[in-house]
Amino acid sequence: MSQPEVRVKESPLGLAPGVRSGKQALHVNSRAARWISVAAFLGATSCLIGIIVRAYVQAGWHVTDRLEWSVTVLAAVAFVVRGLLLGRPVTTRHAAIAAIVLFAGIAARVLTFDLLGGALIAGSGLALMWPIAARRQPGDLSRMWALINATIGDPLAPFAMQAGKCYLFSADGRAALAYRTRIGYAVVSGDPVGDEAEFPRLIADFAGHCHDHGWRIVVLACSERRLQLWSDPRVIGASLRPIPIGRDVVIDVADFTMSGRRFRNLRQAVQRTHNSGITTEIVAEQDLDDRQVAELAEVLRASPSGAHSDRGFCMSLDGVLEGRFPGIQLAVARDKSGRAQGFHRYATAGGGSEITLEVPWRRRGAPNGIDERLSVDMINAAKDAGAQRLSLSFAAFPELFDEQDRGRMQATFYWLIHRLDPLIALESLYRYVRKFHAIGERRYALVSLTQLVPLIYVLMSLELVPRRRGL
Repeated sequence: MSQPEVRVKESPLGLAPGVRSGKQALHVNSRAARWISVAAFLGATSCLIGIIVRAYVQAGWHVTDRLEWSVTVLAAVAFVVRGLLLGRPVTTRHAAIAAIVLFAGIAARVLTFDLLGGALIAGSGLALMWPIAARRQPGDLSRMWALINATIGDPLAPFAMQAGKCYLFSADGRAALAYRTRIGYAVVSGDPVGDEAEFPRLIADFAGHCHDHGWRIVVLACSERRLQLWSDPRVIGASLRPIPIGRDVVIDVADFTMSGRRFRNLRQAVQRTHNSGITTEIVAEQDLDDRQVAELAEVLRASPSGAHSDRGFCMSLDGVLEGRFPGIQLAVARDKSGRAQGFHRYATAGGGSEITLEVPWRRRGAPNGIDERLSVDMINAAKDAGAQRLSLSFAAFPELFDEQDRGRMQATFYWLIHRLDPLIALESLYRYVRKFHAIGERRYALVSLTQLVPLIYVLMSLELVPRRRGL
């Protein structure tokens, strides 16, 4: 089981509490310390370069060499200036790594590895201003669960618990948002949770927090009703453009019915499982005994979804079958012999009023209709338990899949999406959720259009790079 990351809260003097000098990096966030560190770095660089320049001049240095050195120094200084403009903190670890890279570059130049040496010297400026990463404290998960359990109407709220995400809480602790940092970007996961009245102030605090750490803000899977929270560039510090990425699929469990012609395909799928003798049961993940864990772990290993890794950022958890998170329910399907053929994992919020499908698993060759059967039986169980809504995953780009006469741009995106089928089969997922006729509100990615190239890497790495599973 992976250990949660720890976000170190810095003291006003810039020193992280509980960190011993000489063993871990001390964060130096004051403006004076930052400028002193940069000045020391540039001074040391100038002195070392001056020594080498003198040696080369005495040996008959050529103009092309001077130009090469000028470009190398300019690149290093440019990285430093860029980091300063972004407000990135300088730490003792940054300074140590930058010094090592610088001396390695100097050594490479002396040994006539000019290209490598120049790259290392220029890279020392990048190392000095490399963005720090956010860390969360061990007790944050229990605080976050209390807020999630009080959040109504947000099907993505439970996914804030995913390991690796960090949290920023409002001053009174009644609201929070989840995010993760990568190469200088703070990527917010979904909407804030907790007390809605605290959301505007929480967003302003988060923008200030990102400014203090030199992070640029990105929001992934923001709902329509929360767009205005991120709309003021004076608060956020940048203009974020909303780009639609899909829609929630939310069923009102009290009114759900499979009657009518449009639910014909759903009824037929469910009926096939009844005809083949499939039975279902719903159990709490934290109540599983060792025998049940072993049985369902076998289903995981036999599932085409992948047995050893998890993927996703905004709409997934991890730690399946580990009982790590509260409020997780499993819907299990068994064949006539009692052998588990598949199961769905559901997360809850709002005191059980909100239920959300995370990921379905089933064996290869399992009877058709198992996923539909498990969803329908979970909806009925939710109705009996007094739940209000059940969310079936997420419909990404539904308009693109529904469109029959695609233009050139749409056809290009459609082709690109299918290239990702080995990682996440978006169209087959949409064909499944469409049977329930519950397509709801849009979700958006809020990004700065001037930073699209690095953002593509950041978002794709968060959503698609696998995370090792413990089972």
